[in-house]
Amino acid sequence: MKIGRMNLWKKDGVEYLTFPELERFPGLVHSFSTRIGGVSPGAYASMNLNFRRGDSDENVLENYRCFCRAAGFDFDGLVASAQDHHTFLRRVGEAEKGVGFTRPRDMESVDGLCTDVPGVALVTSYADCVPLYFFDPRRRAIALAHAGWRGTVARIGEKMVRKMQSEFGSDPASLIAAVGPSIGPCCYEVDAPVRDRVLALSDIRPAEVMTDLHNGKYMLNLWECNRRILAAAGVRNLSVGEVCTKCHPELFFSHRAMGQARGGMVAMMELKKG
Repeated sequence: MKIGRMNLWKKDGVEYLTFPELERFPGLVHSFSTRIGGVSPGAYASMNLNFRRGDSDENVLENYRCFCRAAGFDFDGLVASAQDHHTFLRRVGEAEKGVGFTRPRDMESVDGLCTDVPGVALVTSYADCVPLYFFDPRRRAIALAHAGWRGTVARIGEKMVRKMQSEFGSDPASLIAAVGPSIGPCCYEVDAPVRDRVLALSDIRPAEVMTDLHNGKYMLNLWECNRRILAAAGVRNLSVGEVCTKCHPELFFSHRAMGQARGGMVAMMELKKG
């Protein structure tokens, strides 16, 4: 089944999305979770994958086990980010397996993860912000970055491209990048201070990614903004999922739609061994 430009899968009651452009690579597993298929009750129903919303840790861990089995990830290889809308990017490997899951977080302020180690499953968290996926098929390296409006105007996508260049020798033109589910241009209303920060991105023609509502508010297209930032950084293979989290409350938790009483979704990527 299609939603936007992504594929929606269901296995053992768990529903998740993938990009057709990334599915074609053997040994690469990626996904974006939905709220379907877990054990959490009430406002967290049912596949809540965020430990910091008020759901029990036992429920969240069981949800991760269910999700990993369905989507093909190694639960023992999970490594979590620690997001706070900044742009610190972290390379992780064998030593970080379990961080944020079976082991405490060992760092704060991590809005992006990268690795070239098979069996390490990268995990970043969402409830309207933009997940950015990166894969280097030549160097066999992967990355995820969390781009809310603050991360977007701070060009976290470009910074991850440079991080992959420095860490793995990646050529931006060889990278495959994808913009995942988040609040879409149909639903993302911002105020003048945010508009001004976006307009400062002069090289990407920022006026074209906003619509003036003539009431002091603006509709912002974070998908296109991030796509243009990545293109400016030299990425040529770009996909946009075109899935709005606020428009699909049956599938996603949305901060704009639900406020604080909600669960959260994740983006995940892993290189398989062998």
